[in-house]
Amino acid sequence: MSSSSASSVSSALAPYGWDEAWAEAFAPYEADGLLPGRVVRVDRGQCDVVTADGMLRADTAFVTPHDPLRVVCTGDWVAVEPGGNPRYVRTCLPRRTAFVRSTSSQRSEGQILAANVDHAVIAVSLALELDLGRIERFLALSWESGAQPVVVLSKADLVPDAVTLAHLVQDVETTAPGVPVVPVSSHDGDGLDVLAAIVGGGTSVLLGQSGAGKSTLANALLGEDVMDVRATRDVDGKGRHTTTTRNLLLLPGGGVLIDTPGLRGVGLWDAETGVGQVFSEIAELSERCRFHDCAHEAEPGCAVLAAVDSGELPQRRLESYRKLLRENQRIVAKTDARLRAEIRRDWKRKGAIGRAAMEAKRGAHWRA
Repeated sequence: MSSSSASSVSSALAPYGWDEAWAEAFAPYEADGLLPGRVVRVDRGQCDVVTADGMLRADTAFVTPHDPLRVVCTGDWVAVEPGGNPRYVRTCLPRRTAFVRSTSSQRSEGQILAANVDHAVIAVSLALELDLGRIERFLALSWESGAQPVVVLSKADLVPDAVTLAHLVQDVETTAPGVPVVPVSSHDGDGLDVLAAIVGGGTSVLLGQSGAGKSTLANALLGEDVMDVRATRDVDGKGRHTTTTRNLLLLPGGGVLIDTPGLRGVGLWDAETGVGQVFSEIAELSERCRFHDCAHEAEPGCAVLAAVDSGELPQRRLESYRKLLRENQRIVAKTDARLRAEIRRDWKRKGAIGRAAMEAKRGAHWRA
């Protein structure tokens, strides 16, 4: 690629996140005459790719592997054929980050929702009671993806007063250590400037349940009604899916936004590191436990249980931590035979301990 062509590609794709590192990763495909581009939408084996030559429609048949985590995804940078009918994507460049969840299928496959994301914006509607456990689940997946999570409390205009809003923000901040928490009202415009500043650099993915106001937020950030918006039900605050595909949108203030359909299920997918990040205070407390392998169940000298007893650590946080770790372990065990064997051995060990305790208790009873 000549210097003038490289400059043309850089100027055309820079708003979508193209940089020197991506140019270096693409260099091996230059000799084949392929074009660099970013996937803005995927639909049934076809994808829309923005290139220096404009928006192209391409087939993904050449890069559709058996591994569902390696399929072409919105946010991917790809090498695409310059012509042909049909035109094909030839390869995906290595991803920097990937947001992955577990599917609801019995096979427990991973599903990639967005690639090469810098910020994971988690939209939570204040029209409903806060579900802190669900927020923790989204946060675990976000940290695991490699992106910086941001929690947006949407529909803040529905909160009756500033004091109540401040308490809600504080509850979420306690649940999301190290994560920006931004109350936003798309109706009044409050908080949108703060959110726009956060997503103004790099790529952001917008996540949340149906009815969380994601499409309304996207329209507010875009400055125009690009995404379809439908009213939520009064009975439960939920709405129908107004976004049916993942779309990469260029923001007027800089950066790009990937809007996603509402997620009914948010299953973990090999997210142990992300869970640890969400519950970082438990990791810090664990360092003070008497035993380095303390399970925080009933061990003597457990600093985590002591923190619960003193009120320093809410019981709900510990229970949520245990629940997410167990779920993540089950998911990983389905694809890791060694881990499955370890879990079975642990079950047998605990069962033997329990039986021995019962036998000792019965013996003491008969002797009495």
